Amino acid sequence: MIGSEGETRVAEVREHDLSRDEVLARVELVARRALARYDAPPEARVTLINVSENATYRVDGLDGWDGGGTAGAAILRVHRLGYHSREAIASELAWLEALRRDAGVRTPAVLPAADGSRIVTVPDPGAPPGGELRHCVMFELLPGTEPAEDRLVEDFEPLGALTARMHLHAREWTRPPGFTRFHWDYDAALGSVARWGRWQDGAGVDKEAAAVLSRLDATLRERLARFGRGPDRYGLIHADLRLANLLVDGAAGGRPGVIDFDDCGFGWFLYDLGAAVSFIEHYPQVPEMIESWTRGYRSVRPLPREDEAEIWTFIMLRRLLLVAWIGSHTGVPIARELGAGYTAGTCDLAERYLGGALRGVLH
Repeated sequence: MIGSEGETRVAEVREHDLSRDEVLARVELVARRALARYDAPPEARVTLINVSENATYRVDGLDGWDGGGTAGAAILRVHRLGYHSREAIASELAWLEALRRDAGVRTPAVLPAADGSRIVTVPDPGAPPGGELRHCVMFELLPGTEPAEDRLVEDFEPLGALTARMHLHAREWTRPPGFTRFHWDYDAALGSVARWGRWQDGAGVDKEAAAVLSRLDATLRERLARFGRGPDRYGLIHADLRLANLLVDGAAGGRPGVIDFDDCGFGWFLYDLGAAVSFIEHYPQVPEMIESWTRGYRSVRPLPREDEAEIWTFIMLRRLLLVAWIGSHTGVPIARELGAGYTAGTCDLAERYLGGALRGVLH
């Protein structure tokens, strides 16, 4: 299990007392201190490339470094306080490495620190002596670029096959002792845990939107309960296979690489498809993308028709979860950019889903 919800909330409140710039300045100091644990050369420099649950930095200036960086660069992830325990991070890294070793999935190698540690802990600059530690992990810079939007239909077929390989591996893999990751079931997504916040607090959730989304919530809860959590449907998943976490590299024969396993955990296998269309669920080509994905998936692993009929249930589960995420991550640029417009679009999709226009469109 991750650290207690109380511990997480305390860390969040402490950071919410600071401005975004103040938090990022502290986190960058952690990143620079972490580099010393890797014996990185003095000229190594960090550049912030993404902030979501964690802060992700590109590290340049590693030419000649014997720590395993590719082309003089690597990726350093500084974990958010209270989100994952050290044991949960170690579990993530274990699956990431097993997928590359056992299933041929292109994942970034974990680069150990000078003392061999795969997870480095650095005192948080704002904490008193003996206080909270920030966990950091260094990764290989995996080559490739995000799938092009004008090739999404074509690229979703190999993505479906890749996802099926990951699911097969998850079912057959003997997890190491102490393996622990959280769940992405209804309670964790939208219910009593609501790990990313309540959708009711999303941007632009007024009285009219709340009425539509309440109906959607109730329908999702009922359909997910009926769908069940049998081992053919529910297991270890990546949980964030959106375009930003896929890297297409021509030298790899078009096989997409997969990065950022920070949200991996236990959930419905079809949730990985819902996550794959994150933020673009309204695109007109999505039905074709789904058909392409299912074709690729079935080339590796069976996908029963009754499961296929619930694909839009998982797309809408992810969509409503993202309404909550946007509302609780107002400091993240994409959340600010999408804002209330994403909620309005969710209501439009919800009306179509509830009216049966989206469920069962695949044959």
